[in-house]
Amino acid sequence: MKHFRISFLVSFICLAAAGWWGYQHTGWTGALSALWIALILGVMEVSLSFDNAVVNASVLKTWDAFWQKLFLGVGIIIAVFGMRLLFPLVIVAVAANLSVPEVWSLAINDPKSFSMHLTNHHAEVAAFGGMFLLMVFLNFLLDHEKELHWLGNVERKLGALGKVSSISVMVALGILLGSLSIVDEAQKLIVLVSGIWGVLIYVAVDALSSFLEKEEEGGGNVGEMVKRGGIGGFLYLEVLDASFSFDGVIGAFAITSDVVIIMLGLAIGAMFVRSLTVYLVHKGTLDQYVYLEHGAHYAIGILAVIMLASMKFHIPEVVTGLIGVAFIAGSLWSSIRHRNKEKALLQAA
Repeated sequence: MKHFRISFLVSFICLAAAGWWGYQHTGWTGALSALWIALILGVMEVSLSFDNAVVNASVLKTWDAFWQKLFLGVGIIIAVFGMRLLFPLVIVAVAANLSVPEVWSLAINDPKSFSMHLTNHHAEVAAFGGMFLLMVFLNFLLDHEKELHWLGNVERKLGALGKVSSISVMVALGILLGSLSIVDEAQKLIVLVSGIWGVLIYVAVDALSSFLEKEEEGGGNVGEMVKRGGIGGFLYLEVLDASFSFDGVIGAFAITSDVVIIMLGLAIGAMFVRSLTVYLVHKGTLDQYVYLEHGAHYAIGILAVIMLASMKFHIPEVVTGLIGVAFIAGSLWSSIRHRNKEKALLQAA
C-alpha cells in the first residue's frame, strides 16, 4: 500500500475540494453531488487508463529512482494541470478566438457553453490522440526483433513486416486517409492535419529518444542521463498520457459540465494510474506476467480505433473501459498459463 499512500492523500484533498466547491454553489446537496461525480470520474479514469499504466511500466522499469520520482512528481503536475485543465481551455480559446483567462471565466460562469465549444472540436482532438496511440500499437505489433508473441504465428508474421522501413507510418497514414470518409466535408482538412500531427509528434519523440541513445553510446553526459532514466522516454510517456486523457476529458463532459469537478475527479484517476505504474515496476509484475504488455498494447490499438470512430459515432466510455479490461484480463490469464508451463518443464527436467 505504500505505493498508493500519496494517491489516497491526493484523492482526499481533491474530494474535499470538490465537496467545498459544490457546497459553495448549492449547499450540502451540491457538496454530496460533487463528491459523487468526482469519485465516478476518478474510477472512470483508472478503468480507461489501466493499459496506459502497463505500457508506462514497460518503459519506466529500466529507469532509476530519480526518473521514476520525476515521472510521478513533475509528470502528474503536467498530467493534471496541463492535460486535464489547460489543454481543454486552449482548445476552446483557439476555437472561440478568446484568451485563456476569458475561457476560464467562461468555463466557470457558463460551463454549458464551454462544453459545447470543446465537444464541437472533438473530431480533430480524436484524430490527433487516435493517431498517436495507433503509432504506439503499430510499432509494438510490427516489430521484427520481438521474440515473445502472444498470438503465436499470426503475431510473428505481422512482426516480420517490421523489416520494411517506416511500415508503421505507412499503415497509420493509410488508416487516417480512410477515416476521413466518416467525417463531414468541412472537417476533413482539420482532421487530416490533426492526425498528421499525431504521427509527427510520435516520430519526433521517437527520433529524440534514438538520438539520445546514440549519445549514450558515445559516452556523453546526455547519454548518461538516458541510461539512468530517459529524456526522450519521459516526453514519450507524457504525450502518451496526453493521448489517453483526451478521451477521458471529452467523456467527462457527458457526466458534468463543471470544469472544476472534472479536473478534480480526473486528477484522482491520474494519480492512481501513476502510482499503479510505479507499483508494477517495483513488484516486477511485467517480468512475472510476460503477456501483460501485449494485452495493454492491443487495448491501446482498440482505443485508437475507437477514438477515430468517435469522430462520427458515439461510443460510451464504459465500452472502451471494458474492452481494455478484457484484453488485460486475457493477457494475464495467458501469462499465468505460460508461467505454469515453464514451471512444469523445469520440474520435469
